Amino acid sequence: MHKRPLGRTGRQVSAVGLGTWQLGADWGAVSEDDATAVLAASADQGVTLFDTADVYGDGRSESIIGRFLAGRPGHGIVVATKMGRRMPQEPSNYTPENFRAWTDRSRTNLGVDTLDLVQLHCPPSAVIDDDATYEALDALVDDGTIAAYGVSVETTAQALAAIARPNVTNVQIIFNPFRLKPLDEVLPAAEAAGVAIFARVPLASGLLSGKYTAATTFAENDHRTYNRQGEAFDRGETFSGVDYAVGLEAAAELAAALPEGVSLPAATLAWIASRPGVTSVIPGARNVRQATANADAAALLESGFDVETFDEVVRRVYDRDLRAAIHPLW
Repeated sequence: MHKRPLGRTGRQVSAVGLGTWQLGADWGAVSEDDATAVLAASADQGVTLFDTADVYGDGRSESIIGRFLAGRPGHGIVVATKMGRRMPQEPSNYTPENFRAWTDRSRTNLGVDTLDLVQLHCPPSAVIDDDATYEALDALVDDGTIAAYGVSVETTAQALAAIARPNVTNVQIIFNPFRLKPLDEVLPAAEAAGVAIFARVPLASGLLSGKYTAATTFAENDHRTYNRQGEAFDRGETFSGVDYAVGLEAAAELAAALPEGVSLPAATLAWIASRPGVTSVIPGARNVRQATANADAAALLESGFDVETFDEVVRRVYDRDLRAAIHPLW
C-alpha cells in the first residue's frame, strides 16, 4: 500500500484509508465482531489510516477501534477522530472547555493518552474563521492531549480558510466523481501549503458502488433513507447531494466506460487517490469483502489502469449531468 505524508507531522498514511462511520451508526446495524473484522482486514491490507468521530454511534466506533488497536501493539495506524457534533452547531459551543471535554472523552474511548489527529467536525464557518479556534487547538497540542489537528468541511470556501491556517495538518472534504469542485482550488492550495487532504464520501454513499437500482431500499435508521433532503444534517453528506435517480444513471455510464475486470468502486477510489493533492481516500466498509476491495483498489494505480481516460469520462458526465446542480452549492 503506497503511503503519503500526513501534512507536516512527519508521519505517513496509506493512500487508501478506512472511514468508520458505518461501524458506529446511521448505516444500519453492524455487530462488534463484524466491525472488528473490517478493521483487521483493512490493517492486513496495509491500511494505516482509520477515520472516526466521537458521534459515530455516540463513541461506539472510537471504542471498537480502541479495543482493536490495543491488541495490535506497534500497529503503526493513525487514528483520525473528529469533534464538535456533540452539541448544537453554534459557534458559542466551540470553546476551550468543550474542546478539552470532547478530546478527553475520545482519549478514553480510544484508550490513548494522546490523540493522533483531531478534526473539527464540519463546524460553522464562523468557527473556522475565528483565531480563537486555533489558539485553543494549539493549546491541546502543547500539553500533549492531541498530536495534530485538522478540519472536516462541507464547502470549498471553508476548506480554503482552513488551509490558510499555519498549524492545520489536514482538511477532510467530500471529493468523488459526483463532487468535482475541490479540483478547482482546494487541491492545488492544499498541495502548495503542505496540508493533507482526506477525500471522504468517495463512493457517494454507495451510489458509485454500481450495485444500487431504483428498487434498492435502505434501513429506516440509515441516513440514505432519512437524510436525502438534508432533514438531519447537510444534504451533501448523503449521495454527495446528488438526486438518487440522476446518480444511478451517471454511475451506470461511468461503469460502462471501464475495461473488463475493473469495477466502478475500484476505479473511483483509484481515480480519487491519483489526483494531485489528495493524501488519502477514506471509503467505509460494513464487511470484510468491502474492506478488502477498498484496499485492493490502490493496486489499480500500479496495474496499468488508464486513470486519465477514466478522468475524461468523469468530467464529461459531471459537466453534462451534475455540475449545474452540485457545483454552486458546496
